[in-house]
Amino acid sequence: MTTIKEIFKLEKNPRKGLLPVEWATLIYLVLTLLWVLFSYTKMVNPHSMIELRIRILITTFAIWIVYRLLPCRFIEMVRVLVQMLFLAQWYPDTYELNRILPNLDYLFASWEQLVFGFQPALVFAKHLPWMVVSELMHFGYFMYYPMIAIVCVYYYFINYREFERCSFIIITAFFIYYIIFDVLPVVGPTFYYNVIGEDSIAKGIFPHLGDYFNTHTDCLPSPGNPNGFFYHLVEDARAQGERPTAAFPSSHVGISTICMLLILHSRNKRFFWWMLPIYVLLCMGTVYIQAHYMIDAIAGFITGVIFYLILLLSTRHMIAIDG
Repeated sequence: MTTIKEIFKLEKNPRKGLLPVEWATLIYLVLTLLWVLFSYTKMVNPHSMIELRIRILITTFAIWIVYRLLPCRFIEMVRVLVQMLFLAQWYPDTYELNRILPNLDYLFASWEQLVFGFQPALVFAKHLPWMVVSELMHFGYFMYYPMIAIVCVYYYFINYREFERCSFIIITAFFIYYIIFDVLPVVGPTFYYNVIGEDSIAKGIFPHLGDYFNTHTDCLPSPGNPNGFFYHLVEDARAQGERPTAAFPSSHVGISTICMLLILHSRNKRFFWWMLPIYVLLCMGTVYIQAHYMIDAIAGFITGVIFYLILLLSTRHMIAIDG
């Protein structure tokens, strides 16, 4: 277990280069910057997108300099934390990248209808509107970022030897999902249903909307009981940061699956069983609040397992040596 003394103790042999999580950020930054430059005339906000990348670049190297001056575990944790906080800025950026592409929800809603015979994201909340169900679903959805934080904090304090590996797996998985979102413009039920309406859904008609979401960002209010505490927390968060992007596959399900696998990797069974109900509610909540189609959630689970296994095997060397 990491003690307070160890957190602030200056390291005798500090790392000279960037952390793996910082390299992951820089690689994604460069790849998407090239996209912005090549599509500059088609982008709506190219200047702000370039400015975002400059800010992230400057901040990353500024904190690296601080670490070189005060090399300790605390500053290393700050370096990782900053890259995780940047994820909240990278998310709406995926919309700026994919909004120039034709929307594909008509395909995914049609596949959803073909597989299940109905639209689970529409039927789920409509058949279970009660306060207790609504609050549980919104609580699960709300716990997405806290779940990630809990897993990272656990590794930092309880299993520091693998903290760097854990954080790298989570952040890199995020960037893999973001790359998919950049090239796959699927907005999800809350946006798509809002445009086509329930009459069209009832008839099994899912029209192609072209570049509609390039200029429209309105979505449906979250289903469920609007008097709930967690309902309002989720709605407030969606009002501030939601964009018509990032529906397939569900990164909520994918990243939370990776978190659960990291908990299993730690071999702490009690921790796993404590987090399992939250994980189940989170996965169900993504469909209940109409953020994702059911096939998004299924694909999120499958890709989460695949990304975890690939990243875990590729980071076997990334285990710190005690002392």
